Amino acid sequence: MRGKVLGFDVQTGKGTISTDDGTRYTLVGTDLGAGVKLLMPGQEVDFVAKEEGETKTATEVFPLKGAASGSGSGEKSKVVAGLLAIFLGSLGIHKFYLGKTTPGIIHLLLGIFGWWLFILPGFANMVIAFIEGIIYLTKSDAEFYETYVVGEKNWL
Repeated sequence: MRGKVLGFDVQTGKGTISTDDGTRYTLVGTDLGAGVKLLMPGQEVDFVAKEEGETKTATEVFPLKGAASGSGSGEKSKVVAGLLAIFLGSLGIHKFYLGKTTPGIIHLLLGIFGWWLFILPGFANMVIAFIEGIIYLTKSDAEFYETYVVGEKNWL
């Protein structure tokens, strides 16, 4: 059966899949197919549906290759984050976009005052943001999502 991932929590390993007719199936990380570690919201998947009374579960869940990977589901885009980091990174815009407020404020303060106080902090801030942008763009969608959207990684 085919469906779309509505949500998947990496921490708990639980999620929900919806089919085209609106039927929802629950899944746990132990029901993912071999080699599958992460599902992104909006990602289209193939799965085996099991129905026992009122309980509907999805097992053997595999992402479909070439299917939409959540870009239209309101999730953070690695391309947007990468371009923001490259072009506006010294102001921390990419950090705010990813919901990382404290690192965003640090970038913003260094971007504004780092040049006035000393040249080196402002320049280092700009280089770090540029490197982060390149890292974002070179990661796979799944790695980016797991590391920067779901994960707690704030820097590089």
